[in-house]
Amino acid sequence: MTKIAVFTGTRAEYGLLYWLLKAIQSTPPLSLQLIVSGSHLSPEFGHTVDEIKAEGFEIDAEVEMLLSSDTPVGVIKSMGVGLMGFAEALQRLAPDAAVVLGDRYEALAFSQAALLHRIPLLHLHGGEITEGAYDDPIRHAITKMAHLHFVATEESRLRVIQLGEIPSRVINVGALGLENIRRSPRLSARSLTDDLGFDFSHPYFLVTYHPVTQGDEPAEASFNAILSALREYPEHGIVFTYPNADEGGRKVIRLIDRFTAETRNRCLAVKSLGMPRYLSVAAGAQAVLGNSSSGIIEIPSLGVPTVNIGRRQKGRLAAASVLHCDPSRDGILAAIRKALTPEFRHTLEGMVNPYGDGYTSDRIVKRLIEGIPGGPKTFYDLPAVT
Repeated sequence: MTKIAVFTGTRAEYGLLYWLLKAIQSTPPLSLQLIVSGSHLSPEFGHTVDEIKAEGFEIDAEVEMLLSSDTPVGVIKSMGVGLMGFAEALQRLAPDAAVVLGDRYEALAFSQAALLHRIPLLHLHGGEITEGAYDDPIRHAITKMAHLHFVATEESRLRVIQLGEIPSRVINVGALGLENIRRSPRLSARSLTDDLGFDFSHPYFLVTYHPVTQGDEPAEASFNAILSALREYPEHGIVFTYPNADEGGRKVIRLIDRFTAETRNRCLAVKSLGMPRYLSVAAGAQAVLGNSSSGIIEIPSLGVPTVNIGRRQKGRLAAASVLHCDPSRDGILAAIRKALTPEFRHTLEGMVNPYGDGYTSDRIVKRLIEGIPGGPKTFYDLPAVT
């Protein structure tokens, strides 16, 4: 058996990994080892490790790392705690390969431990650009530690090769999130209402905003601009999901809780919806607002407009359903108004999502069975430009 250790540190990345975990779990000669860390183990962020267990996965290692602080020092110390825990977990599990998705600081610490244990690292969603977050350089750093790359677009594939990776080891498989849309059934508005205690039969927005960790975009000011714009739509309900455990995230949480308490009759704040409920809520929304990558990668496949606010996702390939705006009240209002017009929604009919067709896990597992490259990496030089 080939032991594949898969790392997950947040609710969002676990939701993307779900079908890949199932595929590895059910495909001999692969053997799944699941390593859970980060906000999954924090009650403040929903203790989503319980959801993972409830969905039938056996967890091989739980690594506590998250300090109750969202300052730069707190984040850096969390990485240090995680690095020590990952070192011990990987030594005990001794996997043949390790899988990591994306660009977060938890994933960087895990990747460093895998590198120094000489465990071949398989990286998902490399080659993308998000200039407004320190996730961007973290993503590229993980690329340089990885032996095999599963990217979501052709643009990303070329960018990873540009970073010096051997072309035959960079494979465009599409985005994992689109497989959730293809395979996960939608919950009805009545089921969501019964489950969450919020009326989903009336028009509503879904809002997820994460702090911008690179660049001048203060989280409190930007989120207050979002709330100011939303006050102009008193007839719409609002579903907030909490931000990630990033620097400045707790400030956003306090604003969400305060606004929800003030407008309790039309707002719902949820620490974690889980992927099936998140996609079901998004599918019925008038628009998805914020700066989450899901608004750009997955939501277009639902035919729902996205209002992408600020610079966090700057540089990421986006479908025609994504409306970009600056983090000001007027900019957000203008984007919402356009998103709600019948003319704009009509233009989205037949739109193709540039992130693939939703058959991602099959392609990844097929490549894993063919063999996993290891040993020292070589740098692939592009032809000289004259």
